[in-house]
Amino acid sequence: MKISVIGAGYVGLTTAACLTQIGHEVFCSESDAGKLHKLQGGIMPLFEPHLEQIIQQARSAQRLTFGSTEEAVDRGQAIFICVGTPPLKNGDADLSAIEAVARMIAKRSCGYRLVIEKSTVPVQTGAQLRKHLSVHNTNRLEYDVASNPEFLREGSAVVDFLHPDRIVVGVDSGRAAGLLREIYGPVIRQDFPCPVHAKCPPHDPPRFLVTDTNSAELIKHASNSFLAMKISFINMVANLCEVVGADVTKVAEGMGLDPRIGNAFLKPGVGFGGFCFPKDLQAFIRIAEKSGCDFSLLREVEKINERRIEHFLEKVRKELWVVRGKKLAVWGLAFKPDTDDIRFAPSIALLKALVEEGALIRAYDPQGTAKAKEAVPDVTYCSNPYEAAEAAEAILIVTEWDEFRALDWRRLASLVERRLIVDGRNMFDAADVTAHGFQYLSIGRSAVLPAARASATAEASSPMVTKA
Repeated sequence: MKISVIGAGYVGLTTAACLTQIGHEVFCSESDAGKLHKLQGGIMPLFEPHLEQIIQQARSAQRLTFGSTEEAVDRGQAIFICVGTPPLKNGDADLSAIEAVARMIAKRSCGYRLVIEKSTVPVQTGAQLRKHLSVHNTNRLEYDVASNPEFLREGSAVVDFLHPDRIVVGVDSGRAAGLLREIYGPVIRQDFPCPVHAKCPPHDPPRFLVTDTNSAELIKHASNSFLAMKISFINMVANLCEVVGADVTKVAEGMGLDPRIGNAFLKPGVGFGGFCFPKDLQAFIRIAEKSGCDFSLLREVEKINERRIEHFLEKVRKELWVVRGKKLAVWGLAFKPDTDDIRFAPSIALLKALVEEGALIRAYDPQGTAKAKEAVPDVTYCSNPYEAAEAAEAILIVTEWDEFRALDWRRLASLVERRLIVDGRNMFDAADVTAHGFQYLSIGRSAVLPAARASATAEASSPMVTKA
């Protein structure tokens, strides 16, 4: 099928690339001239595992073309709208880009078009799309509007698209449902060449869930808001564990063994970030408020997340006594591993706070450095974690990259001024860290001293014994 994808951000670019992988011919548009020029020249504007490989292969096979929105509207029988819906100051989603696309489709297209909203949008956006397509229809356009929310996780977006657990489509006609089932047919059957594994392991077929458009639109916001709530809940449990002397990792493990709860998203840390969870949480709160529903529960989820950086900073301040003038290493800038996205990343708020307090920061991230430099220029950015740790009085871990799990501990110990790790993601086992002479502070667990210091502290605190 000839398909157009409007918008080449994370969602649009992944959607366009993966649609070619399952056999479609795709035209992808981008309104940002600089980004479009890069894509047409074979340069990736973002990092996402496996995505560049698929795009290169699709362009070589002439199954993927990049160009203007006007061309995209003219070419596709099915048009996926993947434009940005950033938050406004009041928390509402900015739908101006979607409205502009609807107007263009109505004025330029004739014959039949399936218009698919894949951007994350508030409920009843589909109804507004139908209205604007009707108002501006000048060429006897026939159309269906469908909602097809995305559930892509940055860092595993390709796998999530090609091997999903569910595909949700909100439609108001059998024709639209049939076309979407046809588009996703290879994914539903799992019969396509998988670019992620040479010999792709078998995957269970996804559930193809057909709903009305309003329900499909709510599923996306409700899903992300619920996951955000789980994260904030376990972060509050972690705070309690620190006070009473419990281990949050054991508490989370015990909770997760209940199949009604599950262990996903029960990992405490410095809070959630990225463009999806904070934005979708705000938008869902606004949707509820405008509909007369009191969703103060989600307001509290938001507040808990906002306090996570200050909680982490308090750990640093308590241990260092004075932060001003001290060299600190910050490992991890992207909001999660396997992406270069720093939007709403906890690291950016942390860097700004530490710089304001007068700390001397040396930071490292495998992918997010270039974007972090633009956001926080008053920081020394390094090419590897060891360079960042030189003469540091503490190493602060903000993003759990696998690279940090393969450390040369002896080398690290020889570089730092003080052997102190403050782990905002609970990456390590305390025994492993302290065995190399480091003091270890984490989230929701007791601080652990290195063996030698722990022994000395115990001796100093024991009652004196005198010989008769």
